[in-house]
Amino acid sequence: MDKLLLFDIKFYKSAFNDFFQFLFHPSLNLSKIEKSVTQKILISVILFILKISFSVAIASIIGAFYEPKNLTDASMSSRFTPLIYLLVGGLLLPLFEEVLFRLSLIFNPIYLSFSSAAATYYLITKLVFHVKLSEYDDTFFVRLGIALLMGGLIYFLVRKNTIKSYLTKFWIRNFKMIYYTSCVLFAWLHIFNFELNLTNLLLLPVLTLPQLFSASVAGYTRVRFGFQYPLLLHVFTNSSLIGLSILVGE
Repeated sequence: MDKLLLFDIKFYKSAFNDFFQFLFHPSLNLSKIEKSVTQKILISVILFILKISFSVAIASIIGAFYEPKNLTDASMSSRFTPLIYLLVGGLLLPLFEEVLFRLSLIFNPIYLSFSSAAATYYLITKLVFHVKLSEYDDTFFVRLGIALLMGGLIYFLVRKNTIKSYLTKFWIRNFKMIYYTSCVLFAWLHIFNFELNLTNLLLLPVLTLPQLFSASVAGYTRVRFGFQYPLLLHVFTNSSLIGLSILVGE
């Protein structure tokens, strides 16, 4: 039966309706609907194509008037060999970002501890040591150690029944805020990929529109299908773009 889904117009219509319903009215209750692995993969691919199409359209419109340089890509390609660049940018950073922004969309003490560790690593790296996330220097194990300690502390606290019960209810009642906040933070933090001049800051909502839509899709697939789906799509997207850039020498 799943083999016929590729040609089933009703399936595509239902998938898009479900996604946009979630986008405008996000709720953890919608995650109860069961789908086969084939259906989950196909919907994820459809949304991936939609995401890429949206990103290309926005980039083309922006590029017609303004084209800021991506400093993060330029920095990583100059600091790493092609293989390490592909490993870090195509695998490790997507994993880090998905753990930070998507893993805890569904509340679980372990999920929250991992997301907290990732958030701590990000903040310590940026605000205290003022280095790049992928920087492997004398401070790396200090940053990593502090992040792991924070993650462990969070897990120790939230696994207690009273706190766990409170946070479970909080997540359900406030999921819309949690989902939208994760999308906006994911998108707007990507402004640091560019030079922080007045023009880029004023254009922040426009420059990060592709990341905002990407976060919306990733959040949907994480809640509805599982963490592995947005992770694999994120890895595939980054790895493909980095691989192409290496091949063409950009």
